[in-house]
Amino acid sequence: MNSVKFVWPLTMFTAVGMLVACGNSSVNSMKYPETRIVDVIDTLWATPVADPYRWLEDDRDPEVVEWVGEQASTAREFLDALPEREVLRERCEALFNHPRVGIPRRIGEKIFLTRNNGLQNQSVIFVQEGEGEEERVFLDPNSLSEDGTVTANLSGASPDGRFVVEVRNAAGSDWQEMRVIDLETGKSTGEVLEWVKFSGASWIDGGFYYSRYPAPEGSAFSAENTYHSVYFHEVGRPQSEDRLVFRNDDEPNRYHFAGATEDGKYVVLSTSTGTDGNSLHVKSLEEDGAQWKPIVTGFKHNSSMVDHVDGGLYVLTDIGAPRYRLIAADPADPSNMDLWRDVLPESEDLLESVSVVGGQLWATYLRNASNRVMRYDLDGSNPRVVSLPSEVGSVGGFGGKMDATELYYAFTSFTQPTSIYKLDIATGQSALWSMPDVAFNPEEFEAHQEWYESKDGTPVPMFIVHKKGLVRDGSNPTLLYAYGGFNISLTPSFSASNIAFLERGGIYAMPNLRGGGEFGEAWHKAGMLLDKQNVFDDFFAAGEYLVREGYTSHDKLAIAGGSNGGLLVGAIMTQRPDFARVALPAVGVMDMLRYHKFTIGWGWIPEYGCADSSKADFENLLGYSPVHNLRNGVIYPSTMVTTADHDDRVVPAHSFKFAARLQATHKGTRPVLLRVETNAGHGAGKPIGKILDEQADKWAFVLNELDAIQP
Repeated sequence: MNSVKFVWPLTMFTAVGMLVACGNSSVNSMKYPETRIVDVIDTLWATPVADPYRWLEDDRDPEVVEWVGEQASTAREFLDALPEREVLRERCEALFNHPRVGIPRRIGEKIFLTRNNGLQNQSVIFVQEGEGEEERVFLDPNSLSEDGTVTANLSGASPDGRFVVEVRNAAGSDWQEMRVIDLETGKSTGEVLEWVKFSGASWIDGGFYYSRYPAPEGSAFSAENTYHSVYFHEVGRPQSEDRLVFRNDDEPNRYHFAGATEDGKYVVLSTSTGTDGNSLHVKSLEEDGAQWKPIVTGFKHNSSMVDHVDGGLYVLTDIGAPRYRLIAADPADPSNMDLWRDVLPESEDLLESVSVVGGQLWATYLRNASNRVMRYDLDGSNPRVVSLPSEVGSVGGFGGKMDATELYYAFTSFTQPTSIYKLDIATGQSALWSMPDVAFNPEEFEAHQEWYESKDGTPVPMFIVHKKGLVRDGSNPTLLYAYGGFNISLTPSFSASNIAFLERGGIYAMPNLRGGGEFGEAWHKAGMLLDKQNVFDDFFAAGEYLVREGYTSHDKLAIAGGSNGGLLVGAIMTQRPDFARVALPAVGVMDMLRYHKFTIGWGWIPEYGCADSSKADFENLLGYSPVHNLRNGVIYPSTMVTTADHDDRVVPAHSFKFAARLQATHKGTRPVLLRVETNAGHGAGKPIGKILDEQADKWAFVLNELDAIQP
């Protein structure tokens, strides 16, 4: 590759006193691909900020494609030579190779469910014509591509059970195609809806509501997405004839979603400026010329429609309740909070979700980052506990129609693979319906929750998983994984991949950092915007606790996180390079000054702030932005940066720039790898084969760099 390589001549201090310089370390023993740097300086709030790797943002540039290929070859050569890499790949394959089934779903009289025989790239959708009848293949996504990178799932179904929407994603992209399947014939009606992103399909008679963008200008994987709009698609019509339901030409950077109530009497519009806060409007579908009525205005709170029940609009909201409550609003005057009635008042536990199934309310709560489920009569009375397999675990499901007589749900924990249970609504009794047989002995492992204090004294919980009989002598290889953002809760779940690490004496630790949703909106807000440093301090305190309690040492510690968690890892390793020996930032948001300029990055402004809009935001973001806080001559952890070429949520340019800068500044012999997955995206829908390769690379890298390869 023809390129110009030179040391950036400008050394400057930013507004927060962080030295920013560019150059290549001559001490690093690994040989990395040549990386051209450019004379690009942005001046933000009177502060010059160098961006020498700006050219890596163009994923279509042949020079970038060549550079990525060279980085991938460098990483591949290193990873393939690691001891035990193939042994770990074989063990991961054995752990993943077990039949598994998804939560059954009823559409009319038909029952749909997914099955995977163990190593199929994508799970196959099966159908039964009725309860207990023979299953047959309805849709096999594995037949849609040779490499298994096309996914297909079922979305909304028509009220009469005649049609269902099939949603396809290719190569891990967030872009979707929708097709309408006639359930009488099992065939597509021929309609294909394109440029759909972040959308469901909500039916009324004759068609469904969905959300899409205009076709992007420029790269489909990095160009900014604007004017998210709601359309109504009538079955049998081409997409060009879809009716525009809502578009805001004055506010291009907003999300819009529409959904109908089960009885088909109302359609509800949810609007948000990003990932935090939304407004709700409702319109009658029974009145000619009906107009949108506000339920919740502004974007300071989070609210979602549950359904129309007994003449009331049931809304789950954090208004007046940071841990959420379920209210009933009057459809005639839904924004009049004086008329709101508490159906399920706020409690000490976080109210995560509510569904209306079989004439009952099913409420999922979160208590100390584990789920519990309650059932109520429709007015919120007569509370009953749903018995779960364990007090420590996570649930999913509890969906269905108002006239259902049974429902299905899933339960998982750190030591129990995701299992499906069937609940009889009349008796309230649950029965195990399906549990996978994984090639490990759960009795050999234990999981427990411990609490520690963060820098400011805030108590923070952490799950710790390891083999029974662990000796706390500070020598155990440990993976510390967290997220800490976007109101996302990390709860106990089973990972076949983690078992491969735990079997070798490893410890898996998962703290519930501020910024997440585990304890309600106050917990979330304590880790966002100008308080983002609390997230990093919580993570630092988690590692210090593990060291202090003898679980591990800093030299035996690996840190990992993806997406916002990738940002977390990048910030941790730049603020305290000696905190961990190994760092695994995956699909991370690494350039906090420019993240909002790509695809749907603008949607994260409510969480992070924006460097262009506020000097306070700029100074805060620059203070922890991973790309901007790497320093010359520092020994950083052994690092494997991972991204994917079709990631159109956190574009790979973040990882490209971070890896290039880290390779240039890092001093010492520890490796800095950039692993780029091809035909994959942010993570969803990744084929099993790619997952197994990725996990084998991860564990071989971690164990090798922690000097924990078993003799």
